[in-house]
Amino acid sequence: MKLATHLPLAVLLALLPHRSWAQESLTEVVGNLPEVTVSVPRGSVRTFDVAGSVDRVDGSDLREGRMQAQLSEGLAAVPGLQLQNRYNFAQDLQLSIRGFGARSTFGVRGVRLYVDGIPATLPDGQGQTSNIDIASLDRVEILRGPFSALYGNSSGGVVQAFTVNGKGAPRLAYSMVSGSSGAWRQGVEASGSEGKIDYVLSANRYHTDGWRDHSAATRDLVNGKLGVALDNGGRLTMVFNRVRINAQDPLGLTAEQVSNNPRAAALADQYNTRKSVLQTQAGLLWEHRIDADQQLRVMLYGGQRALTQFQSIPPSAQQSPQHAGGVIDLGRDYGGVDLRWLGSFDLAGLPFELAAGLSYDNLREWRRGYENYVGTVQSPVLGERGRQRRLERNRVSNLDPYAQATWYIAEQWTLEAGVRRSQVSFDSRDLYVVGPNGDDSGQARYSQTLPVGSIRWQPTQDFALYLSAGRGFETPTLNELSYRSNGTGGLNFALRPSVNDSVELGAKARMGGGMLTAAVFETRTRDEIVTATSSGGRTTFQNAGRTRRLGFELGWQHETPSHWRTQVALTWLDARVRDSFCSPTPCSSGNFVAAGSPIPGIAKQSLFASYGWVPPQGWRAGVEVRALSRVQANDRNTASAPGYAVTSVYAGYVRQWRGWEFNAFARLDNVADRRYVGSVIVNEGNARYFEPAPGRQWMVGLGAAYRF
Repeated sequence: MKLATHLPLAVLLALLPHRSWAQESLTEVVGNLPEVTVSVPRGSVRTFDVAGSVDRVDGSDLREGRMQAQLSEGLAAVPGLQLQNRYNFAQDLQLSIRGFGARSTFGVRGVRLYVDGIPATLPDGQGQTSNIDIASLDRVEILRGPFSALYGNSSGGVVQAFTVNGKGAPRLAYSMVSGSSGAWRQGVEASGSEGKIDYVLSANRYHTDGWRDHSAATRDLVNGKLGVALDNGGRLTMVFNRVRINAQDPLGLTAEQVSNNPRAAALADQYNTRKSVLQTQAGLLWEHRIDADQQLRVMLYGGQRALTQFQSIPPSAQQSPQHAGGVIDLGRDYGGVDLRWLGSFDLAGLPFELAAGLSYDNLREWRRGYENYVGTVQSPVLGERGRQRRLERNRVSNLDPYAQATWYIAEQWTLEAGVRRSQVSFDSRDLYVVGPNGDDSGQARYSQTLPVGSIRWQPTQDFALYLSAGRGFETPTLNELSYRSNGTGGLNFALRPSVNDSVELGAKARMGGGMLTAAVFETRTRDEIVTATSSGGRTTFQNAGRTRRLGFELGWQHETPSHWRTQVALTWLDARVRDSFCSPTPCSSGNFVAAGSPIPGIAKQSLFASYGWVPPQGWRAGVEVRALSRVQANDRNTASAPGYAVTSVYAGYVRQWRGWEFNAFARLDNVADRRYVGSVIVNEGNARYFEPAPGRQWMVGLGAAYRF
C-alpha cells in the first residue's frame, strides 16, 4: 500500500532534531505546557508516548469565553477533526474524523463516542453528543488513526469526554451567558471531597430563539459523578446523566434560498418540524488492584432514550400502504458491560504490558411511525400526529473480546499490537402487518476481526516517530437500515458493512517550549455505505465499492512563561471514490458518480489558529481564525458549499479572592459578518443541502464560585 508522497515525508524528516536536546524528567512540564495523559485500553498514557494521533482538550479550555452549548465551540484546534455546527438542535453536530462520519445526516456515525466510559455510540454505530455537559468536563480526548479500531464497530475515530473529579472543600459555582438570537445559558455546580468520597453535581439550562426562523431550542442537562476510594486501594465511581431537548427544525435550504434569505424556514413553518428528546443513563465503574502488577476494571451502564421527530413529508407521499409516515417515535433501552484485566510483566527480560477484555452492549428499540397530519389529504392539518403507520421491535447487540499488548523491546523502541473480534447482531420484528403491508421481520449478523499494530522509535527525550496500521469496519446503523430502496417496508438487510484498512506515519516533537505533531495517513475502504435514494422524506442506502482517503495533519501548541499561547491545527484530506456508482439509483443519465470524484461532506483543507494571553488571573484576551475549504454536497459533485474563513475575538477577567473565584468575558464571533454555510446535508433529495451559519454574533458571560 502506498503510504504518502515525497512532500509529507519531507515534512516529517524536517522535524528530526538537529542538535542534542537536554534530557528531562518524565514528570516535568514541556515549557509552560503541562505533561498530560489520555485513556487507552491499557490504562493512562502520556499523549507523547501514544503511537498514534491523539489530542486532549481540557474542560477549562472548552469553557473559556464560550457559551458551552456545543462541542464544536472548543474542539476546532484538533487536527483531522471536522466539526460543522448546524445551528440546529433538532439535529446533532456533524462530526467527522479523517472523513469518517462526514456523510451522516442524523447524529454522529463512523466515530465512537464515550461519556465517562459509557458508550454514547449505540451498538449499531449511531451516536449523539447532546448529553455531554461542558460545564463539568475535565477533558475531551480525540484518538485518530488505526488504533481507533480497538474500540469496535464504527470507530473511524474515538471521542471520549470525562467529568471532573471533586476535590477539596465543598465548592458551589454559578455561571450565566447571554448572547445573540435570544441565546442564554445558566448553570450551577456543586463539588468537593470528604475523606474517601468525592462528588460533582452540575445542572444547566440552555435556550435560544434561533438565528434562523423556526429554530428555537431548549436543553436541560443534569450530570453527576460520585467516587469512593475503597480500603483495598480500589475505587468505585458512579455517574448519572439526564438530558431533555425540545427543538424546532428549520430544515435545509436550496442554494437559491440561501442567496435570497438564509434565515428563512418556510417549509419548516408549514409542517412545524421539530424534535423532542429525553435521555437518562447511569453507570458504575469498579477498579481493583490485584497486586503491584495486575488490575481489574468492571464497567456497567444502562439507560433509556425517547425521541419524537416531526418531518416535512407531504401527505400525498404517505398514501402508499407501505409508507411509514411523517412522524418518527422511538423508545430505546440500552445497557452493557465492559470487563478488563491489565497486567505488567517481563517478556524475554523486557517490560511487557497486556490489557484484555470483553465488551457487551445491547439496544432494544420500539420504532413507531405516524402520519404527520390529521384530516384529509386534500385539506390536511399539518404538524399533528395522525394515524399509526409503523410498529417494530428492533434489537441490536455486540459481543467483542479484545486485547492490546505493549512490548518495550529496547531503550528507544516499542512494539504495540492489538486485536478485537467485533460481532454485531440485528433482529427486527415487524408488528404492523396491515393489508398489503406484510411481515417485514428479519435478522442480520456482521462480524469482523480487527487487528492493529505499531512500532515506535524515540531517539531522544523530546522526539518520537511511529508507524501504525490496522483494520476497522462500520455496520449499517438502524437508521440506514430503516428503509428499502424499492419502496417496500422493513429493514434493508441487503446492506453490507464497510471495511477499511489504514496506515499512518507520524512524528511528535517537544521543542521551544511547545509540542509539534505531524502525521500522514491513508485509508482504503471497500463496500462504502452511500445514499441509494432520497425522496418523499426517506433516505435509503447502498454499498458503493471502494474509496480512498489520503491526508496530512499538523498540530502546534505553545505557551510562553509570560502566558502567551499559540495553537495551530492544519488538515489536508483528499477523499475520493475509487469505483463508479449511481446516486440515486437506478442508473440513468445525470446520476452517474465517476471514479475519482471527491466524497461529499469533507473539506479538503481546514485551518484553525489562535493567539492569546491567558494568565492564571487578571485580564486575558485572544483571537481565533477558522478556515474551511469547499465542501461537496452530493455524490455527483453538482452542488457545494463555498469555502470560508471567520474570525473570533474575546476578552475576559479572572480573579481569586479569599474563598471566591470570579470571572467575566465578552466574545464576538464572525467579526466580519460573513455569510457562509455552516454545514451541508449530504445528498438531500430536494436539493435542500445547505444549513446557513449566522452572521456576527456576540455573547457575554459571568461566573462566581465559593469554596467553603
